[in-house]
Order: sequence, then C-alpha cells, then structure tokens
Amino acid sequence: MRRTVNDLVREAKARIEELSVAELETEVAAGSCMVIDIRDFRERLERGAIPGAVSAPRGMLEFWFDPESPYHRESFTFDQRYVLYCAGGQRSALAAAVLRDIGFDDVAHLEVGFNGWAEAGGAVEDVSADSKWVKRS
Repeated sequence: MRRTVNDLVREAKARIEELSVAELETEVAAGSCMVIDIRDFRERLERGAIPGAVSAPRGMLEFWFDPESPYHRESFTFDQRYVLYCAGGQRSALAAAVLRDIGFDDVAHLEVGFNGWAEAGGAVEDVSADSKWVKRS
C-alpha cells in the first residue's frame, strides 16, 4: 500500500505536540525551550528567522542530535525542550516525530511554521549572508 507525504505528516502530527504562535511566544519569553529552524539556509537568508532560533537543517537533524553519530552536536542534549519549525509546518512535524523516535521526549513543533509565525506578526530577524557556509575564503 502506497502512503503519501500527507499520510506521513498526518501520522507524525498524531503523535507529537503542536504549538500555536501564541504558545511558542510564551515559551520563548519564558526561556523554556530551544527553538530549532530546520529550513534550508537559503530559506533563512530569503525570509529571516525567529529571533534566537538555532539552525539545524532537516538533512542533518538526526545526525546532529544522536549522541552515537560522529556528527553529534554537544548542545543537543536529552534534557532540553526543543520546538522545531520549517516554512509551513510539515517538515517540522516529520522532524519532531523522528526526534521522538530517537529518544527526545520534550519535543514540539510550530504548527503553522515560519510563514504562519510571520503572518501573525511574530518577530523576525534577518539572517546574514556572511556565514561560513556562503562566504568563500
């Protein structure tokens, strides 16, 4: 039986926590979570980001979060709360489900994604193009 990406997103959303813009704003104001932007760096350059969000592109997420991975980032620990977002809320739903699968229990995602955040008047910061990822030496 073939399953579509919509099926996968629906299944992921059934088992993860979804936050509204207001709920994420409350958590950010309280300093109770690390906000993770899983969008591609080009999307961040073009549209900006939620202030203070950490960039962890979807393609490297599992590798950066898994302590067994040679690419593990020490800042990603099991005792932290993480809220993920993408542009529209689908990739972040899948990503949050994967993080739960590898043992991260305190994970949520921004249901409306960055686009919904910006449309609701959420704060947006510019992302600089002078990153080591786009600047040639």
